[in-house]
Amino acid sequence: MQGKIALVTGGAGTIGLATAQALAAKGASVMLVDQSHDQLEKAAETLGHWHGFYETNVTTEGAVKGAMNACIEKFGGIDILISNAGTARGGELLDLPDDQLRAAFELNFFAHHKFSTEAARIMKTQGHGGQILFNISKQAVNPGKNMGAYGMPKATTMFLMRQLALELGSDGITVNGINADRIRSGLLTDGFIKDRSTARGVSESDYMSGNLLQKEVEAKHVADAFLALALMPRTTGHVLTVDGGNTAAELR
Repeated sequence: MQGKIALVTGGAGTIGLATAQALAAKGASVMLVDQSHDQLEKAAETLGHWHGFYETNVTTEGAVKGAMNACIEKFGGIDILISNAGTARGGELLDLPDDQLRAAFELNFFAHHKFSTEAARIMKTQGHGGQILFNISKQAVNPGKNMGAYGMPKATTMFLMRQLALELGSDGITVNGINADRIRSGLLTDGFIKDRSTARGVSESDYMSGNLLQKEVEAKHVADAFLALALMPRTTGHVLTVDGGNTAAELR
């Protein structure tokens, strides 16, 4: 990763920061993008010398241009986009207000679309390829009850990944994604874990390790997967699953 420049949205969060740390440990320069200044400062301190951060809500007007310009001004360009920012919104679709569903799409699809297409334009201008990596979700393949407002935009983001891979391959830009499940984070909070485990009639520990390996999947495992994809220059249009084994979420 020496000499590579990566921009990570949701970079101060659990998965985003773990991924940024994995990239930085291999020599990449990393620009963190998130909406909390205090969390960004703390996160950036863990990355060593070659880091920067940009404070913004990724769904707001001008967020993409501002973040990309900050990365270019700091490091000179962008080679890798980790489009990671997102959050879960639950509830039965019949009871879900339209504004909440639209807000879910703004963050979990349209922000991914805007960041990835702008990054692709920059990469095409630079003329030496690049990598776009999405944090998708097992929800894109295996929807959960009352989680439609999260799963539907994530499924659309998975199609976006495939479409961009098709359109950008001739420019040397690879486009891939990660489908993770049950990662303790700002999305999967202690309260959320408690509610889901209670609803299923299992302990919190059993809920978090409810996979074929019977082991909890952690943010560092997702970070390792992002790093692995970043080191695979001849792979595009691929979804790498990091869920400990969930047959219902397999892409086949």
